[in-house]
Amino acid sequence: MNFDQVYFDLVDLNVGEIIENEPMYKHTTFKVGGPARYFVYINDIEGLKRGIKYCCDHDIKHMVIGNGSDLLFSDKEYQGVIFSLMKGLKAVNINGSVIKAQAGTGMIYLAYEAAKVGLSGFEFMGGIPGTIGGGVYMNAGAYKYCMSDVFTSALILNENYEFITLNKEEMQFSYRHSILQDHKDWILLEATFTMSPRDSKDIMHVLDKRKEKRMASQPWNFASAGSIFRNPEEKPAWKYIDECGLRGYEIGGAQVSPKHSNFIVNNGYASAKDILELILLVEKTVFDRFKVELQKEVILVNWEK
Repeated sequence: MNFDQVYFDLVDLNVGEIIENEPMYKHTTFKVGGPARYFVYINDIEGLKRGIKYCCDHDIKHMVIGNGSDLLFSDKEYQGVIFSLMKGLKAVNINGSVIKAQAGTGMIYLAYEAAKVGLSGFEFMGGIPGTIGGGVYMNAGAYKYCMSDVFTSALILNENYEFITLNKEEMQFSYRHSILQDHKDWILLEATFTMSPRDSKDIMHVLDKRKEKRMASQPWNFASAGSIFRNPEEKPAWKYIDECGLRGYEIGGAQVSPKHSNFIVNNGYASAKDILELILLVEKTVFDRFKVELQKEVILVNWEK
């Protein structure tokens, strides 16, 4: 493949700011990952549409990301194009009790913006470092609340490069799942939420108390992807991991957090390979002892041989 031609074509298409050989450790919360041949901060929705269509038409490997909070890129080169939403798709519109946010909007940022204007419903995501796009994709949640509780509709770019709108029922939400996971070529562009009025000080109090709890119970000062595994029905994933004696276990620079064993942290010198090997060891150990298959929340990218 002539990547020089790809670069010039993307420039002609005016997709956004293009960076060559950009290390993905700069764009994931794990702080690991090899270089992407091209990394693009997309300008806007139409620019993203042009870029995606170009990659599909020319059989070029590509991916759309937000904050990279649930992604584990391998250490090798990503031989394709990464489209980032972190500069061009961050608009937020608040109209009464309705909030419309583009996919690159940070969930923590939006939780506090809603609180400032007295709108309740986003308190659960005050500590989730991802974006609205990833949050809807995963139906992210905490404290027994989740994205689907306030979700109204989403604007999506489908496989035919058409803009479609899906309502809550059509999104097929369930625990850490949405229909987007069944349609890998769909891209969420923006989402609309219906909130509940509440005193702004009360909402801020909830956010602040939960922040204190997170700081006391989670390894917030280490690079990680948050919870690595979904919670099985019987009991939380961290309990299985603890009962296997894996709290604090290390491979290279990756460690099962001593503070919260459903977090795997980068101690500052981990490779992506270290992290993946530790994830797989935890999965195998828990299965061997309890016959429980832990399901990863983190998404593996660029690991195929």
